Amino acid sequence: MAHPIDLDIDRVAQLARLALTSEEKAKFSQQLGEVLHHIRQLEQVDVSNVEPTAHAFPLFNVWAEDVVKPGLLVDAALRNAPAQRDNMIAVPKVVE
Repeated sequence: MAHPIDLDIDRVAQLARLALTSEEKAKFSQQLGEVLHHIRQLEQVDVSNVEPTAHAFPLFNVWAEDVVKPGLLVDAALRNAPAQRDNMIAVPKVVE
């Protein structure tokens, strides 16, 4: 299927940092053209009465209730720490 959309496949490949062969350029140019053709068709759909949403279906919280429980004692939390200082796990500095 020929696509009416003018594509600069070399520029697209450059932006994606891809090295494409001539055969790949021809194949991907056609495929990308077909995708863009479908997008052009979607642009013609009247969505003026459709409310914007983040998800197709409503989302519901399915987590358990947040219940306060006792945490670890300091000794238990530090038991496997490779290094500790002032009741805290000591880690190497990673930011100058």
